[in-house]
Amino acid sequence: MTELDPVIHAQARLRVVASLSALNVGDKIAFPRLQELLGMTAGNLSVHLRKLEDAGYVEISKTHRGRTPATLVGLSRRGRLAFEEYTEAIRALLDPTQSKEQS
Repeated sequence: MTELDPVIHAQARLRVVASLSALNVGDKIAFPRLQELLGMTAGNLSVHLRKLEDAGYVEISKTHRGRTPATLVGLSRRGRLAFEEYTEAIRALLDPTQSKEQS
């Protein structure tokens, strides 16, 4: 049976990674905008981003826009690959005949 990535599989982290995967490669989104899109509290989102960052799946950069600090979040190359593998694993679980046909 296909193993699902436990870092991505948690519902909140799956939502984060799926949202970030919609960005173009190399693009980042401001933390408050991501928080708004996901409807998560800042603390909850921070905890999940930390877990994803520790796994190397997201890149977080802190900068300034004028005098205002800004935190930007993007999916790393490793994170994009992990999400692609995760979605392939989900598809294989949902339709086992599809993975046999591709083999």
